[in-house]
This record gives sequence, C-alpha cells and structure tokens, in this order.
Amino acid sequence: MTSSYSTDIVIFGGGIAGLWLLNRLRQDGYSTILFETDRLGSGQTLASQGIIHGGLKYALSGSLTGASNVIADMPARWRRCLAGEGDIDLRSCRVLSEHYYMWSDSGVRSKLKTFLGSKSLVGRVAAVAKQDYPEFFNGAKSPGMLYQLPDFVVDTESLLDALAGTHRDHIFSVRPGSYSFQRNDEGQIAQVTLEVDSGETVIAAQRFVFCAGSGNQQLIDAAKLTRPKTQLRPLHMIYAKGDSLPPAFLHCIGDSFSLTPKLTVTSHSDATGKTVWYLGGELAEAGVGRTEDAQIAAARTLLEELFPWIDLSDVEFHSFAIDRAEPKVDSHFRPDDAYFVAEDNTLVAWPTKLTLSPRLADKISEHLTLAGLVATASTDADPGQVLQAAQIANSRWD
Repeated sequence: MTSSYSTDIVIFGGGIAGLWLLNRLRQDGYSTILFETDRLGSGQTLASQGIIHGGLKYALSGSLTGASNVIADMPARWRRCLAGEGDIDLRSCRVLSEHYYMWSDSGVRSKLKTFLGSKSLVGRVAAVAKQDYPEFFNGAKSPGMLYQLPDFVVDTESLLDALAGTHRDHIFSVRPGSYSFQRNDEGQIAQVTLEVDSGETVIAAQRFVFCAGSGNQQLIDAAKLTRPKTQLRPLHMIYAKGDSLPPAFLHCIGDSFSLTPKLTVTSHSDATGKTVWYLGGELAEAGVGRTEDAQIAAARTLLEELFPWIDLSDVEFHSFAIDRAEPKVDSHFRPDDAYFVAEDNTLVAWPTKLTLSPRLADKISEHLTLAGLVATASTDADPGQVLQAAQIANSRWD
C-alpha cells in the first residue's frame, strides 16, 4: 500500500542543528517535518561536550580570525534562549555550568599562549583571582593561571528534549537506507519515497534539507547530488566515572603552540548519579589510531600530570570513536561559519560547531526567503499513522 503526503520542507537529521532548523522553519510559517534514521542526537550531538563557546580555540594564536568573530556572539544568543527571551524557548534545557574556564599550568609557553588568547578576546575573558578559584583547585600546590570565559555548558539530552518540544508530532524515525528521491520533469528533486512496514510512503516537498552529520554523504549519494562534498575528522573520546571526581569545566592549555587545548574537560552525571568527566581536546585528536587500552592509558597519565591532587584510584575509564562531519572545501579546513550547499531543491548543511546551530538556521531561513519560497501546503504533513515518532538517544555513559 502506498500513502502520500505533502509538506513544504523535509529535514533529514535529528541532531541539534536539524531540530533548531525545524523550530525556525515552522516559525517562518513553513510546513516542515524531520526524519531521523537513529535516535535524536545519537551522532555528533551527544558526542559533543555541550560547550557553548565564544571562540577561544580560534583566538589562542593571539589574533582574531573569521571563526572567532562569528562565534563571539553565540553565548549571549544562547543565553537569551535559555532565559526564554530568544528566538527559541530553551528554558527547559539544563545548564551544567554557568562558567567555563581556561587554565594553564606553570609552563612558560602555556602561560604565554593563555595570555595571548585572553588579549585577543578583550572584554570577554577575565582573569580569576586565586581566592576565587573553583573548588576543583582545592589541594593544588601550583594552581597556575585561570581565566573565566563567556562560555558555558549545557546538558545535551535536555537540550534535545527542549528543541523537540511541541514539534514531536512532526519528528519521525525512518530506517537507514529506506528512502529514495524522485525528480520532476525539470530535474529537481520533488519527493522522497520511504519504505515502511505497510508498504511505501511518498512525501512531496518544495525543499529537502540534509543536516545529518556523517549521514549526509549517504543522503548525497541517494539524491545523486554532485556539488556538496563532505569530509570526516575522527576523534577518540574518553569518559571517566568516579565518586572522587569533583566537577570540572575547563580547557587545559598545554606547552605546545597547538591551537587545540591540551585537554578539554566537562562534568556530567550518569543515570546512577555518579560523576562523569568527559575528555576532549588534543587527547581526543592524538588518540585516533590508538587502541582503547592505549588511549585510556594516555588519558590517565595526562590527568595525573595535570591534576596530581585528584584521586583517580576508583575511576573507571571508557573510550569511543566518533567522526566530526564537515563540508569539504578547497582549503580542506573547517569553514569559519555554518555552511550549506544548494543543489536541485536540496540544501546540504553543516553547523560546523554545535554553537553555530542558530547561525545555520539563520542562513537557511534567509536563503529560502531570497529564493522566494512561499508556504503552499494547506495542512501539515501527518504521516504519523505509518511512521514512528523518533525518540531521544541516551548519553554514552548511560
């Protein structure tokens, strides 16, 4: 049996970027539905550390880049949404830490890099007096230099829940590879056919948006697009659980002149309430190609070196690999801003950073307006009788 529906826009990809875009396009008056081939946030979203940052990583060289300029205003924009005063109401999203810190040990190069980073972010980075250091540093014999950033950390599961919000009736789960795209007489993609238990479901739409992270390549291939190009940057992430771990939210700036922090730490809780340290930065990048045991050994050694006052005796370590999906541009570097490529009624999109998800929605909304796209679907597509609602994924440590 074949069922047919019509909508203005179809989004593929249920991470933060796709869900933010769903909210924005429905606010713009477009009938919009979203498809996810796994669980919401199961890819890069829940693999992220939830840091809403203002460009530190791009300023450590001592000069402002395009990326740091674009990102600089993002924390304030997110905070407005968290207060219920922005373009999307995120009041139900939990903030894990209102502050994020940049910390250097006693190394001369480390201090210099931290200083240069702070100077290039004048007005947004504040040195922290020793008496005001977070409790995490209690017991540290040489606390180094600490700067408070405008960044903060959100709980990504509650963020997903907040963004799904009142739009759950328009968010559906589909099987990987169960879709095919059809073109009209003008050669434009006009509909997608989904294989479902009862047969087939055909969704006609004016535009299709691929916002599926590493899944974008499969969608590009299925739609036979030629212009969008993708690339993957792998990471080997670590998370550590232990009752002795105090909350920590900081970039640890190393002695090398790498623009990536030596270690990035965020703190979370698992389903039992146990503290989880989630570790990224140079550790995650350098760990690509290491076995799990080797990466865990490297993480333990690094933590003991950086934080010798922290008891790690009861801490259990785990690792997993994740790919960051990005557009492949001529320079092969990550673009400074959110990015999309338009081809045949289809937009292939990447926020490039979690922080830039609102920017991606801005850019796509503006593109559709300039293209003269007018909402024409008389009623919202309602394939809920044949498709299942997509559920939110759990964090790796749960």
